[in-house]
Amino acid sequence: MNANGRRIDAWLIYKCLACENSWNRPLLERRNVGDIDPSMLRALQTNDPDLVRRIVFDVDDLRRRAERIEESAAVTIDKKILSGGEAPTRLDIALVVPAPTSLRADRMLANEFDAPRAKIQELSKKKRLTLFPHGAKMLRRPVRDGMRISIALSTDDDKATFPSWRARANVQHSP
Repeated sequence: MNANGRRIDAWLIYKCLACENSWNRPLLERRNVGDIDPSMLRALQTNDPDLVRRIVFDVDDLRRRAERIEESAAVTIDKKILSGGEAPTRLDIALVVPAPTSLRADRMLANEFDAPRAKIQELSKKKRLTLFPHGAKMLRRPVRDGMRISIALSTDDDKATFPSWRARANVQHSP
């Protein structure tokens, strides 16, 4: 932050890991202190990590401000089994995505279940994999907070496609 009288500028500073060049992403420019929401001002003054994380990972806003961005493929996925027996007939998945990401739903499912994307898309075409909210091409869109996925496991072949669902639950990793 920088103050000039009652006017404030605030930036996030990005640094390239490869060349070490930096870029100041403006958050506020010449804003009157009285016009800034007090909780936002407090968060800026204390370098609030939640605010920084929310802004840093707002890929849509970043695309509007930068010529080019390179996104990391690294994500952390936490899984919890809420209920179910040894041989479930359906998997219900609720996504909690605290920050926007460009990770597509079909890629996430394929990675997490060690299944080919073609198998994921086939289940969707057969209406045995459904996403909520509904929409055309939802598998090709980025995962979002509140998205729900339901997979009907009606055959032994389906259960063989998703053998690791239980073993990988409650595991954290970054691919």
